[in-house]
Amino acid sequence: MGPLQGLRVIEMAGIGPGPFTAMMLADMGADVVRVDRPGPGAGDPARDVLNRGRRSVAVDLKHPDGVATVLRLVEQADALIEGFRPGVMERLGLGPDECLARNPRLVFGRMTGWGQDGPLAQAAGHDINYIALAGALNSFARKGERPVPPLNMVGDFGGGGMLLAFGVACALVEAGRSGQGQVVDAAMVDGTAVLMTMIHAFVAMGLWGEEPGTNILDTGAHFYDVYETADAKFVAVGPIEAKFYAELLRLVGWEHEDLPWQLDRTQWPTMKERFAELFRTKTRDEWSALLEGSDACFAPVLSLAEAPAHPHNRARATFLTRDGIVQPAPAPRFSRTSAEVQGPPPRPGEHTDDVLLAWGFDADDVAKLREAGAVH
Repeated sequence: MGPLQGLRVIEMAGIGPGPFTAMMLADMGADVVRVDRPGPGAGDPARDVLNRGRRSVAVDLKHPDGVATVLRLVEQADALIEGFRPGVMERLGLGPDECLARNPRLVFGRMTGWGQDGPLAQAAGHDINYIALAGALNSFARKGERPVPPLNMVGDFGGGGMLLAFGVACALVEAGRSGQGQVVDAAMVDGTAVLMTMIHAFVAMGLWGEEPGTNILDTGAHFYDVYETADAKFVAVGPIEAKFYAELLRLVGWEHEDLPWQLDRTQWPTMKERFAELFRTKTRDEWSALLEGSDACFAPVLSLAEAPAHPHNRARATFLTRDGIVQPAPAPRFSRTSAEVQGPPPRPGEHTDDVLLAWGFDADDVAKLREAGAVH
């Protein structure tokens, strides 16, 4: 039922942002076929929910018949996504030139950290490196402290996988008009830079200082921070607007206190100390009972285990349980073409025969490929 129903996508198996892109497309209804390496894979594939909703074919890409098999799949596909270093797909004989020659309408999505070109294109790296070079990591720090990596949310998944999914969707829309495919070069360093656009705007307007931990959104302000509670848990407050800040002060009993102007930066350190003392007077649940649902811009800081049980998340079915595994539900939501998880994570090669037969191979073709060791 998803908005991408009817589209066929080939995913060249990889790690992190590539599978996330494939998951996003599969959740939206696309028929995503994952081309895995032969073998059992790492860990327990059935629990790797990042691979949910796809079918898997196991192909030996070092075997010429394996490469030919992928090219035959490409002829039937709307898009292909890969996350190898620049040049790897070309060396396999599966680069954009070969694939677009077989299927001129194909959208060829490429995910890398540094991009397909540039001085660092061939260098190894991970999320922490890409967001550092893009100027983002330096901002994730309290005043006087070293930067803290925000997991791998910004480079791998926000600036990487999400941007590739967006790029592929855009190119598919354009291909529907022009009849021509193209290459989508999604680099995590580029995507991370795009995510920082608002901060660049703040700098240009003189609203953001160079020193981390001294600005409104980077824990510099007392009204946009995390505070410990009496039970050693945490709450998050963020009433940036004056009316919301006034509501927080009213609810905590400070409505008539003689307090400095909210945006007086010279008073932020002192007010931060006062807020810290205040929030240590009640437990997290007591603060939730007082502030949650108001315009004070408040939320309890929940753990991964706690988040699915929160009443708001339960009401919206933000999380789901499938095959005993709690996981995030597909997002965003659509009024008519509902997105849904199309199936559990596959074992490598679990659907080789089914996919090849459904995508135009006959039974004799499949048997010969198996006998040759090209597919498994």
